[in-house]
Amino acid sequence: MKKMIIASTSTVYGSEYLEYLMPTLENFFKDVACILFIPYARPGGITYDAYTEIAAAAFKKMGKEVKGIHKFENCKSAVHEAQAIFVGGGNTFLLVKTLYEKQLISVIKKEVEKGTLYLGTSAGSNICGPTMKTTNDMPIVYPPSFKTLGLINFNINPHYLDPDPKSKHKGETRETRIKEFHQFNNSPVLGLREGSWLEVKAKEILLKGDLSARLFRKKEIPEEIPAGIRVDQKL
Repeated sequence: MKKMIIASTSTVYGSEYLEYLMPTLENFFKDVACILFIPYARPGGITYDAYTEIAAAAFKKMGKEVKGIHKFENCKSAVHEAQAIFVGGGNTFLLVKTLYEKQLISVIKKEVEKGTLYLGTSAGSNICGPTMKTTNDMPIVYPPSFKTLGLINFNINPHYLDPDPKSKHKGETRETRIKEFHQFNNSPVLGLREGSWLEVKAKEILLKGDLSARLFRKKEIPEEIPAGIRVDQKL
């Protein structure tokens, strides 16, 4: 049975890395001793080691060990043997390119479907849907495909921002960009605001956090989904 936490971000304003999620993660990982961390998205271009140290410091507070996948001789075996997987945020194009290069897309999907716990933040959440086409990131590298894990049947737009009526900025809003996506694609898109996350148990997908999320369906008016509502029942 799939068990996942799909979070918009790792860090909300005024808090430390994963701090806002800690109560949820302590329960989610209560039976796990070690978490396999996938640092391929490399936010800001930091090294795999530096990124893993950030994740390890956060989980050390709850007595959990974190091991970076880059430290294993065989990354596929590392995924097969993992009790839990955490895919951190950063650049989604780089993350997906690296996952394809290491032939890990199908491996991760299979293990999570069998019950390996999965935590994704930002880019690590982007890849949970059918494609990465609703990422906010710059295409700094070229992945062989935009297809991703397909563990949920809709796309994620993390860090979703509402238009600021006081702003003088006249560029595209997130809503405009998602409408552009729907000119060529059919997948629903969930705009996850900062501090929001999804808890996935098998087919049940529950929106958590203090804020609503914005659900976009092709050729339909966007819908606000309140926290505490099952998103899967809205699709």
